[in-house]
Amino acid sequence: MRICEMDRKELIALKERLDAAYRSFRQRGLKLDMSRGKPGPDQLDACSAVLDAPFGDVRAEDGTDARNYGVLEGLPEAKRYFGELLGIDPRRIIVGGNASLTLMYDMMMRLYVFGVGGNAPWRSFPKVKFLCPSPGYDRHFAITEELGFEMIPVRMTSSGPDMDEVERLAADPAVKGIWCVPLYSNPQGICYSDDTVKRLGKMKCGAPDFKIFWDNAYGVHHLYGETPLYDIFRACEEGGNPERAYYFFSTSKITFPGGGVSIFATGYGEHAEIAKRLGIQTISYDKLNQLRTIRFLKDKPTTMAHMAKMAEFLRPKFDTVLSTLERELGGTGLATWEKPRGGYFVAVDVLPGCAKRVVELAAEAGVKLTPAGATYPLHRDPEDRNLRIAPSYPSVAELAAAMELFCLAVKLAAVEKLLN
Repeated sequence: MRICEMDRKELIALKERLDAAYRSFRQRGLKLDMSRGKPGPDQLDACSAVLDAPFGDVRAEDGTDARNYGVLEGLPEAKRYFGELLGIDPRRIIVGGNASLTLMYDMMMRLYVFGVGGNAPWRSFPKVKFLCPSPGYDRHFAITEELGFEMIPVRMTSSGPDMDEVERLAADPAVKGIWCVPLYSNPQGICYSDDTVKRLGKMKCGAPDFKIFWDNAYGVHHLYGETPLYDIFRACEEGGNPERAYYFFSTSKITFPGGGVSIFATGYGEHAEIAKRLGIQTISYDKLNQLRTIRFLKDKPTTMAHMAKMAEFLRPKFDTVLSTLERELGGTGLATWEKPRGGYFVAVDVLPGCAKRVVELAAEAGVKLTPAGATYPLHRDPEDRNLRIAPSYPSVAELAAAMELFCLAVKLAAVEKLLN
């Protein structure tokens, strides 16, 4: 029987059993942090050659001494590597520092302070609105929150954001852009369909400088076979909006978080203007790290073989999460979830009004989860139901225990809610 269909007597009896199981968990002294999507030690160890190998020649292929100033847009071999890996013309690419999030923040600030392409800076408008597919990435939302933008949640579907709603909202001139994690979205693991990407590229927007912040963070993080993604630059050019998309990517979860290399790619028309402003901000990024990283990853085939090894570490963890959810919550009517084919997260929707209580119960028994509400703008989940599970860091054994507790907390929070 579905738990949500039980009568009061049955619920009281079930709560007694759940309380006993929960007390047992609290006595086990678990201490696990699953609040962020950090690579596990096994993944990091597999990248040790980046640090262990002798550095060798510090000159790039064009003779540039990587120890010195210069080459603002990145070493030629780095631009070519990312172009091959992601299917982007290297002329579009600027190779940054260790974090793509920094590049996103900087680009948002340029739009806000200066504007681009002859358009007025966003600070000159009485109100700036931004579309936020939700559930989504909390660090994206933090950027637009800090700038005081009105963030508009847009429902996620199995093929990406609800495009009917996106197109309706984008007709407002105050709506200046949209956040997108198009492949294995954070946190649901949803992949944008070709139709979604094409509609983003061609839709009519009220703002002439509407921007797509295309954060392809998990573009090579496949777990169960490669999932194709339609080229956003092609979609924008086909739609008559060649300057609409800004593309971001990094190697932070390919090699080392904090020690990777990021990129930013633009339309051809705005590239020189953005690079000029960037040249006031910095003389150049870390070219030694570019050399070190590219020499380790080499080319697309080598990188994909490396990512297949990363998938071998991650796949059992995702399998543990999904099999436990199915075994413990399948058919109960208490939760729904996607089955991502890549990326770093699994999202679970529990009964409305229960997410915060699940996080509370898990924390009291020793498992720290991402705070409830974090996947929505301003941390306001309107139904208090979405939870993000980050399986990458714990061992499989630790994860099995944590997921058993998670499912127990979901049941207990739901029974409490139903009894009240």
